[in-house]
Parts: sequence; structure tokens; C-alpha cells
Amino acid sequence: MNISTFDDLLAAARQQPEPQRLLFVFASAELPADSSPDQAARFEAGQGGALAPLMCVDKTPDEIVSFAALADESRQFGQPWALVFVAGMPDGRDAEAPLQRMVEDIKRGAIGNYLPFNTQGEAVRLG
Repeated sequence: MNISTFDDLLAAARQQPEPQRLLFVFASAELPADSSPDQAARFEAGQGGALAPLMCVDKTPDEIVSFAALADESRQFGQPWALVFVAGMPDGRDAEAPLQRMVEDIKRGAIGNYLPFNTQGEAVRLG
């Protein structure tokens, strides 16, 4: 299945034979303190920067009506985010350790195992 939107991912998770739990890490983009003037200019133009995890949560697909509902819920925490990274795991397992691993991976830039979506719920490619 081609996943180009969050709602595509949600539909795929709901179709899995084994119940799923989705892990979310919401992140902002920030300009590192040691950035060069060229990096600062690119960041101001909406490119580059470092990812900073802001908040994380786990939910079953049935707990999510749509991306719009998830985004609305995230705004209640008052931290504007640029990307949300998503991973899946079988439901019934403790999600705390995998969520913390996601946060640490994102801080290090090791994001290859996660699906990133922008604030409109569109899948994005980073790199």
C-alpha cells in the first residue's frame, strides 16, 4: 500500500490482522546554536535545522478519528510542531520504551524507521 497521507496509514493499521498501536513523536525544527550564516539563511527559508522532539503519545487506530482530530488534540498542549513521526507496534505491549527510543532516535537524526507527516497530514521525505 502506498502511504501518502496519515489517513492512508490509519486505514492500513486498521486492516492489519493483529491489533496495532501507533506511536507518535511530535517535533519542531530549530536552528542549532552553532549554525553557519548559510545554514541560518536556509532555515529562515524553511529548509534544514535540527529536529527537537516536543511530545509523544501512543494510541490504537480506533482511538484516532482522523489526522485532523489528532492535530487538534496536539494543539491543546500549546507547542507548535512541524512534523509528527509515526511507528507501529502490536497492541498489548508496553509502549513507553519504544516511545523513548523514538525520541532519542529523532534527537540523533536516526529517523529512517519512522514515517514523518507534516501539519497537513501529508507524508514527507527528509534528507
